[in-house]
Amino acid sequence: MAITHEIKVERREHDGRGASRRLRNADKVPAIVYGGELAPVSIQIEHNDVWLASQREWFYSAILDLSLNGDVQKVLLRDMQRHPFKQQILHLDFQRVDENKAIRVRVPLHFLNQEKSPAGKKAGVLVSHALNEIEISCLPKHLPEYIDVDLGSLEVGGSVHLSDLKLPEGVEIPELRFGKEHDAAVVTAAEVKEEVEAAPAEAAAGAAAPAAAPAAAAAKPAAAKKDEKK
Repeated sequence: MAITHEIKVERREHDGRGASRRLRNADKVPAIVYGGELAPVSIQIEHNDVWLASQREWFYSAILDLSLNGDVQKVLLRDMQRHPFKQQILHLDFQRVDENKAIRVRVPLHFLNQEKSPAGKKAGVLVSHALNEIEISCLPKHLPEYIDVDLGSLEVGGSVHLSDLKLPEGVEIPELRFGKEHDAAVVTAAEVKEEVEAAPAEAAAGAAAPAAAPAAAAAKPAAAKKDEKK
C-alpha cells in the first residue's frame, strides 16, 4: 500500500504576479491544485514546510495529502519552479488523484548489493547506472515510492534491463508494451581495458620517423638538381 504524507495548505484568495510576489515575501509558496471533477483551486503553503519536504525523495513520487482545514485531497506533485540561485521554491502544481484510475509516475530506483556482486568485486570493472528512475503505471493504492534493483548476481559483461526488474503487485512499466526494442538497459557491467603505453625504444623510433620524413623530402629536390647538371 502506498505511503502518504500530509502537507497543510491554505486557500489563496488573490491570483496574479503581484499577489504571488507578496506571498513569497511573506515566506509562503503559491500553488495550484487541478484535475478530477473539481475546478482548479489556488492555494498557498508555508515555504519552510515545502522546502523541508522537497529535500526528501518521497516528495516527488509519493501520493501527498493536502490538508485544507481538515479537508484532505490526495495529489501528486506535477511541477515545481525554483529560484535560479536562491534556496527558494517559487510555485507548485499538484494534480488530484482518482483512487480508481491508473496513474503514470516516475519513481526512483534503489540499487542493492552491487558491492557483493561478481562484477562489483572484480577490479577494473565499471558498473554503470544508465537509469536512476523509471516511469510506471498503477492504481494509486499500489504506488511504490521507489523500486529496488538487486544487483547481487550481476556478472562482468552482464546487464539489467527494464524487463528484469521485480515490480510490486499491480505495477507495470508502460514502455514495455511497445516491444523488446523499448526494453532499455538499466545497469551494465563492462570491463575497462587500459591502453598499454609504448616501450621507450618504440616511442623513440616512432618520434624519429616523422622527423626523418621532411629530411627525405628535402633531399629529393637536391638529387633532382644534380641529375639536371649531368
